[in-house]
Amino acid sequence: MKQEKDPTDQRPININPFTDFGFKKLFGEEANKDILLQFLNDILENDVGQIVDLEYSKNEHLGPAEYDRNVVFDIFCKTASGKRFIIEMQKFYQTFFKERSLYYSTFAVQEQAVKGEWDFNLYPVYCISLLDFRLSDENISKEDYLHKVKLIETNSGKVFNDKLNFVYVEIPKFNKNLDELETNVDKWMYLLTRLEYLERLPEKLQSKIFKKVMGIAEILKLEKTDRKAYEESLKKHRDLKNVMDSHKRMGFDEGIAKGREEGKKETAIRLFKEKMDIKFISKVTNISEEELLELFRKEGLA
Repeated sequence: MKQEKDPTDQRPININPFTDFGFKKLFGEEANKDILLQFLNDILENDVGQIVDLEYSKNEHLGPAEYDRNVVFDIFCKTASGKRFIIEMQKFYQTFFKERSLYYSTFAVQEQAVKGEWDFNLYPVYCISLLDFRLSDENISKEDYLHKVKLIETNSGKVFNDKLNFVYVEIPKFNKNLDELETNVDKWMYLLTRLEYLERLPEKLQSKIFKKVMGIAEILKLEKTDRKAYEESLKKHRDLKNVMDSHKRMGFDEGIAKGREEGKKETAIRLFKEKMDIKFISKVTNISEEELLELFRKEGLA
């Protein structure tokens, strides 16, 4: 197997699809819903049947802090057989991702409530999360990058209720070369993880949808206002990722500090400078909000 050249040696020519701007541009705009339709059909292959139509909800779910905004949206879907279900599509950084994905999925469940008499008949909900980090859960495969989670009855191993489903995609774990791509999801991951530096589509990825993705992603084609918005989104993405990578190296595991006290304080200061919510910082560092405020005052930050 020939090792492919590292694309990051080149200058970026397309938007990073894992920034808030890029994620919303490709998957969250009405004009590009054919891209999302194909992506969902490939991700949920054999799970729900062929999706033939989708509609973006007008509800905007804002997270508790700045980094959560604009990265969650829900979609109403209809299959060829007439089956209806709801998809929560979201992008996550590392901290408390299980709790956060569960939290966001409850919106799609609760908003189905009907005033007055109601028999609690619910549409199934699929929560799809793109994870910009590797999972540290010992209960999942260390090789597979795609994980599907359902509510099961533990004795029989059979699905107990099909109304709440989770799909987790570990982006950094995908490392296949072109000649190793086996599924349509593989092709999506190859495209998305290399999109920022990709000059042209490889022959194996030649399709109408992938060509559209490439056309939308080209930085030089962005309007001036969009270019500025993208640059700001890219900076925020890199800053937050650097902070998360740093505190992981210091000995943090899913937001719980295991390193030295000084390391925790240093991480808290860096997160505060990145305008992270104080409640989030408290959870990440395991330092009380009162102690954090005192620390920030001493540092001249509050």
